[in-house]
Amino acid sequence: MARRRARGRDISGILLLDKPSGMTSNAALQMVKRAFNANKAGHTGSLDPLATGLLPICLGEATKVSGFLLDSDKAYLATCKLGVTTRSADAEGEVLETRPVPELDESQVRQVLNDFAGEIEQVPPMHSALKVNGTPLYKLAHQGEEIERASRRVTIHKLEILRLEGDELDIEVHCSKGTYIRTLAEDIGEALGCGAHVSALRRSRSGPFRLDEAVSLEEIQHMAEDGAHTLDPLLLPVERALDSWPEVQLTENSAYYLLQGQAVQVPRAPTAGWVRIHKENGAFLGLGQILEDGRVAPKRLIRS
Repeated sequence: MARRRARGRDISGILLLDKPSGMTSNAALQMVKRAFNANKAGHTGSLDPLATGLLPICLGEATKVSGFLLDSDKAYLATCKLGVTTRSADAEGEVLETRPVPELDESQVRQVLNDFAGEIEQVPPMHSALKVNGTPLYKLAHQGEEIERASRRVTIHKLEILRLEGDELDIEVHCSKGTYIRTLAEDIGEALGCGAHVSALRRSRSGPFRLDEAVSLEEIQHMAEDGAHTLDPLLLPVERALDSWPEVQLTENSAYYLLQGQAVQVPRAPTAGWVRIHKENGAFLGLGQILEDGRVAPKRLIRS
């Protein structure tokens, strides 16, 4: 059977998108893919439709590192609406309960937030993409089903109060993968004695990338009017996703054998773990792992 020809341009890199509110992450991904006329694209962890902010989108060969960005730490700016709980723990959900908000000062709130720092247990919300027996929880929730969910351990690296005004609390959260900010807001609200839900959420960081590097969808669409190629300068190199990884450099001879799929010996290489691999001339070759005998084994090679 003949291979089906790929549609679109064979282009690689990472686009940092500032996702607008009211759009799913997949819809934003497809719009970016069409604008670039790219033959392959994927995102690195979805944002709720109401959420805005940083959504790294990987094109072409960059999709080989998307899983590592999915597993990376994230940072968010969230507004918690105190005194109101909703079925989905955000502003879209049906209101379940309204309670009076006690008189609070920042020191009281800060003390409560301190209780959520470090490793904590979270029960994933029903309105989430987490799958049970192959079915996303949000689909079961839309059918009116509520099933028991096991708690998961996540890490809150940083949790700070930014603003407390009336029934609104703004917080900044730096957390591990798999953290649900909606659940965190609910739990903070309960600890404050009034309940809460997330009324606004903005992702400010994903792995090594920050929101101030991102571009809007409107800007992308405007630039694309002059042709998909005009967007190419917006793409970051694939290796930017791995800035914090240790690097090994290969000679021309070693690089040849590695590109044939063979593990190679590299002087002064790390003793274990993942590494990013470059040639001595700086060309990025891909990702590798250190074997028990100290050699560097190719794992995900990146076509230049």
